[in-house]
Amino acid sequence: MSSHEILTAEAHRDLRIRTDRGAELGDAVMSCVVVPNEFRRVQNEYPILFRLNPERDSFTALAIFGFEAGENLFLENGGWDARYRPLAMDIQPFLIGGTPDADGEKQVHVDVSSSRIGKGEGIRVFDEHGSPTPFLETIAEQLGELDAGYRSSADFFAALRRHDLLEPMSLEVTLDDGSTHRLVEFHVINEGRLASLDEASLGELHSDGHLLPIFMAVASLGNLTALIARKNQRLRNG
Repeated sequence: MSSHEILTAEAHRDLRIRTDRGAELGDAVMSCVVVPNEFRRVQNEYPILFRLNPERDSFTALAIFGFEAGENLFLENGGWDARYRPLAMDIQPFLIGGTPDADGEKQVHVDVSSSRIGKGEGIRVFDEHGSPTPFLETIAEQLGELDAGYRSSADFFAALRRHDLLEPMSLEVTLDDGSTHRLVEFHVINEGRLASLDEASLGELHSDGHLLPIFMAVASLGNLTALIARKNQRLRNG
């Protein structure tokens, strides 16, 4: 169970964070949430799929790391084999707290129950004088970017629905050993519908900053082939 505290120099002067990667550190996940303002970086490495939450009638964007629960095909020998890690993974065990509105005060929180909390090892969060280290300054920037991305996501998904740009996707993958895996209950951008949009609709999407992440989500689907190759390689290696 997580245990969140407001991060302060007084309470967390000696806090250290492990930045290596592994299943024991919470990295064994099939996917994580991504936000539109990072799609350009995400699409270099991972497929971006969308999932509908029926209870909230809202969509979430996900970077896909594997084909089954608890599988992250990018974890290798204490590292993460990709040039970019999504913000929601990279900022752990930190999170942003405060009011959900854009102008409310925000605070950096830390999950002190996280396995990333170093027991005398890892990167310091505060220096010997109680000042934020460059590591914490980077985390704060990432948290700010992630928070802004969350707040802008509602408009992005509203635009996708307004222009009917999401369609269900079901993918069945047959691996080299004959086993099959399915990706179900996901959505992708409807490329035919996107291509048929008129100039005014495209102009609206562009001016609102939505067109680039849409194209990045489409381009990211090319990473499904590379993900299958990673899975086959993992099977060959045992």
